[in-house]
Amino acid sequence: MKNLTNFNPANYGPVFGGLLGRERLNPLGPGIPVSDLREALGNLTISKTFTHTEIKNRDMAECCLAAIWLHFNYLEESHTISQGIPTSTGSYWHGIMHRREGDFFNSKYWFNRVKRHPIFPRLLAVSKEVNQETGSRPDIDFLTKLTEWDPFKYMDFCEACLSGRSPHEDLAQQIQQYEWELLFDYCYRNAVEFSIQ
Repeated sequence: MKNLTNFNPANYGPVFGGLLGRERLNPLGPGIPVSDLREALGNLTISKTFTHTEIKNRDMAECCLAAIWLHFNYLEESHTISQGIPTSTGSYWHGIMHRREGDFFNSKYWFNRVKRHPIFPRLLAVSKEVNQETGSRPDIDFLTKLTEWDPFKYMDFCEACLSGRSPHEDLAQQIQQYEWELLFDYCYRNAVEFSIQ
């Protein structure tokens, strides 16, 4: 998979960098937890994970922890963290978790709380690019016609893939990976650089 987001694990400190060095493309569904990382993930705290830098925004740091659990298919642990973050970005992670869980109704509830997230323009651009690079599939019109990112249309696409109504699960997975990378990068940078919601 091409690195369209310029995601580099080394940019996120030694703890996250070490964990994210494994290349992965998560399933659209819950997946199987990466069992050999359970202990390492269980030991993560904000103070242990961000020892190399100063935290400017604790909610964003918590989002990074929710993200890393989700990245390795520990949905319940991610959910426990994200549901306690009272920001639109916390709602975003919460919504992704429910989307992967297959609870699309609940996921849409949380995405309604996200509104327009700052990563949406970049996610739209990357999604259009990956669609074109994989052969611009005419039966996925929503990607070519979107003028702004629509998490609900993407969710419907994921649901169609999981139910067998769309044969383009590979494309949906690539978009999901880029979404994770963009959102994690956003959270990390805002956790350590400046405070925003």
